[in-house]
Amino acid sequence: MASDDQKVKEAVEISQTHIEHKTQTGDLEATGNYEYTTEILKQAREATEIEHSLSLWENIRLYPKSIAWSVLMSTAIIMEGYDVVLMGSFYAHPSFNKKYGTLQPNGTYQISAAWQSGLSNGVNIGAMFGLALNGIVSERYGYRKTMMASLVFTTAFIFILFFAQNVQTLLVGEILLGVPLGVFQTLTVAYASEICPVGLRAYLTTYVNLCWVIGQLLASSVLRALVERTDEWSYRIPFALQWVLPIPIFIGVALAPESPWWLVRQGRHEEAEASTNRLASGCGPRGSPFDSKKTIAMMIHTNEIEKRMTAGTSYWDCFKGIDLRRTEIACIVWAIQNLCGGGIMGYSTYFFEQAGLDPKNAFNMAMAQYGLGMIGTISSWVFMTYFGRRNLYIAGLVILDSCLFTIGFIALGPSKPATQWATGAMLLAYTFFYDVTVGPVCYSLVSEISSTRLRAKTVVLARSLYNIFSIVNGVIIPHMLNPTAWNWKGKAGFFWGAVCFFCIIWCYFRLPEPKGRSYGELDLLFEHKVSARKFKRATVDITTEEVKEHGGK
Repeated sequence: MASDDQKVKEAVEISQTHIEHKTQTGDLEATGNYEYTTEILKQAREATEIEHSLSLWENIRLYPKSIAWSVLMSTAIIMEGYDVVLMGSFYAHPSFNKKYGTLQPNGTYQISAAWQSGLSNGVNIGAMFGLALNGIVSERYGYRKTMMASLVFTTAFIFILFFAQNVQTLLVGEILLGVPLGVFQTLTVAYASEICPVGLRAYLTTYVNLCWVIGQLLASSVLRALVERTDEWSYRIPFALQWVLPIPIFIGVALAPESPWWLVRQGRHEEAEASTNRLASGCGPRGSPFDSKKTIAMMIHTNEIEKRMTAGTSYWDCFKGIDLRRTEIACIVWAIQNLCGGGIMGYSTYFFEQAGLDPKNAFNMAMAQYGLGMIGTISSWVFMTYFGRRNLYIAGLVILDSCLFTIGFIALGPSKPATQWATGAMLLAYTFFYDVTVGPVCYSLVSEISSTRLRAKTVVLARSLYNIFSIVNGVIIPHMLNPTAWNWKGKAGFFWGAVCFFCIIWCYFRLPEPKGRSYGELDLLFEHKVSARKFKRATVDITTEEVKEHGGK
C-alpha cells in the first residue's frame, strides 16, 4: 500500500497536469510558476486536513482573536434588531400614538395602517440601497473601511429620528437610517464567515442572529420601562439610546484585521498572511506551531478553483453557471425567514395588544418572547453540532407550521382572557423554535453556500430578497392586525401556515448540508452538481478535485 506521502505526491501530479491544461487553454488564470502552484496544492491539502481534524475546543484555543473580532463586528446588528422592534412596538405605545397618530371615534389615538406600513417599510427601503452599495463598496475598499463609514452615517441619521416633529420626518429618518443598517445586515455575516475556520463558522455566523434578538429585547425592555410616561421623552429616550453603540464599535473596527479572504482576492498575499496571524494564537492542534502559509495556500487554491468556475465577480455572475444554484439557495433560505411567518414577531407587542392584552402585559409578553429568542439562539449552537444545518432547518419549519395553524384555530373561538393568553403562549413557543432553527441557521447557510469570490454579492442578493418580502410583510401584516383594516388578528396564522408548508417542500428537495465542509469542498460539490440530499455523504478530495457520491459515483 502506498504511503501517505506517495498518495499526496501522486495527487499533486494529477492536479498539476490539470492546472497546466486549464492554463494553456485559457480556462484558468496563471498563478505564477508551476513549482509555486504545486507547493500551494500541497499546503492547501494539509491545511484542509488540519481544519477537519480540529475539535471545537482546539478551534477555540487556536482562534480566540478571530472569535473576539467577529463578535465585535457582529454587535452592530444589535442596532438593526433594536430599530425594527422599536418602530413596530411604538404602535402599541400610547404617548407615541398621541404624538404621531390621529384620534379615533373610541377616544384612543392610532397611527393608520397605511402609515404603519410606511414607517415599518422605511428602514427596509433604505436597507435595499445599503445592500446594493455594500456589494460594491466592501469588495473594493474592504470590510473594515465600509463598516466604519456606515457607523458614522448611523450616528448622523439618528438625529433625524430624535428631533422628528411629525410622521413624515420619521419616515425620512427611517429610510436614511436603513442605508447603513443594510450594510450591517450582510457585511457582518460575510466578515464572520471569512475570519473563522470550518469548526467555528456556524457559531460565529449564527451569533449574528443572537445580536438581532438582543437588540429586540433591549427595545422591548426600554419601551416597557417608559410605557407609563406621558411626555415626549417616552419615545425620544428610546431613539437617543441608539447613539450608545456606534462609537465603541467604530474604535474596535478601526483596530480589527481585514478579512484574509478579501486580501487574497485582491492578490495581497503577504497582507493576508499577516491578517491570519492576527486572527490566530501561536500554537496549533496538540501543541504544533500555527502555520499561516498553509492557511493562505488553501485560500489561494480555493480562489483559483472559483476563478475556473466563474469568469468574474459581478452581480450578473451570481446568475451564471453553477453559481445560479448557489444564489437560488442563499436567496430562498433568507426569504423563508419572512415567508414562514417570522414577520409577526416584529409586531408582537401590537399583536398582543390587539389580541386583548393591556399595554403593560403586551410589553411583558414581548420581553419574554425575546428572552426566549436569546435562549433559543444559544441552544441552536448545540443542535447544529449534532444535527447539522439542513435537518435543523427543515425540522424547525415543521414545528413553526404547527404553531401558526394552532394560533389560527385559537382565534376561531371567542375572545376571552384564556384564549388571549393561549395566543400569546403559542407566539412565545413560535419565537423559541424560530430562534433555535430557522433564525440562526439561516445566517450559517447563506454564508457557507455562496462562493468566496461572489460571497459579498450573493449575500447582498439574498438579503435584498429578504427585504423585499419584509416590505410586503410591512404592508400586509399591519392590515391583518389593525382593527381599522382587515382585523384578522390570530387568524393570520392560517395564511402564514399555508405559506410555511410550501417552504418545507422546497427545503426538502433543494437545501444541501454544508456542515464540516471547507469552502473549496463546497465549490467542488456544486461543480459536480451533487444532489442536495447527497451533500452530507459525498466524499471530496480538494487536491485532485474528485467528488464521489454515496454509492461510488
